[in-house]
Order: sequence, then structure tokens, then C-alpha cells
Amino acid sequence: MIEIFTTGGTIDKVYFDALSEYQVGPSAVAAILRDNNVHAPHRVTQLMRKDSLELTDDDRAAICQAVAASEAARILVTHGTDTMVETARALAGIEGKTVVLTGALQPATLKHSDAEFNIGFALAAAQTLSPGVYVAMNGQVLDPSRTRKDREAGRFVAD
Repeated sequence: MIEIFTTGGTIDKVYFDALSEYQVGPSAVAAILRDNNVHAPHRVTQLMRKDSLELTDDDRAAICQAVAASEAARILVTHGTDTMVETARALAGIEGKTVVLTGALQPATLKHSDAEFNIGFALAAAQTLSPGVYVAMNGQVLDPSRTRKDREAGRFVAD
């Protein structure tokens, strides 16, 4: 069983026409897994609905607590990309679990989003990697202790 915790971020942003802006909406993960005929045993739990720039130390502590308390040994966390590495580093002290963080640079609701690929890739990574904490974005599995988001290039890179 893979435990999937959702926290919000761009992956879950939806366009509210009346406001002319994007806001974090309900998690897209369950629909993406269903629509792509994914049968790997999993459970989706929404922890929060926040842009990652709005996450606090208390939010990160809640994410860490949920991951540590989960009975699952394999965990996927969807997260906003701006502070994903920071949260991954906070999770590093949890032993005996494979924890993979992923997100999207474009909302899942957009046609050219990287959300579906990243979720599928991260789900595979969570099933096959040894225990530890990883960032899985755009076809790469990265060590969060040596990773950063390159905003200009629109991807994550190893330092």
C-alpha cells in the first residue's frame, strides 16, 4: 500500500474566472490515478490545500508527523515546487520509509501540465526506491540535500 499525502501547490491549482487568478483547489491526484487506470494499492489523504510559499514550519511539522505516523512504508507527497526541497529536507530524519515528493510546474487542469507524468513517475519511484527521501520531478529522482529548483530553466537540478 502506498500512502499519498496531498498538500496543495500548483499541481492542484484551478482557475477561478471571477477572480482572474489561480487558487489551490481540491486535490487532483485521485482523479489522475483513476483516469490513468492505476491499480497499485494506494490511499490518498489530503493534509492541506496551500501554495507551498504559504507553508509554515508548523505545516512542515504536520507533514512530518503524518508521514512518521503512517503505517505505510512507501509514501508519496504531492507538494508545491517552490518549497518542496525544504519540506523534503525536513522529512529526512524519518527512518525506514521511502518518501517521494513530487508536484507540477503547471496545474493538472491544464492540457500541457507535467502533473500526470510526475505523479506516475513518483508513484513508480515510491514503489522501487530503497528507504530514504527523494524529489521526483520531470523524469529525475533527486537527493533533496543536493537539489534546488531552477526557476529560469523550469526544472529541478542537482547542486
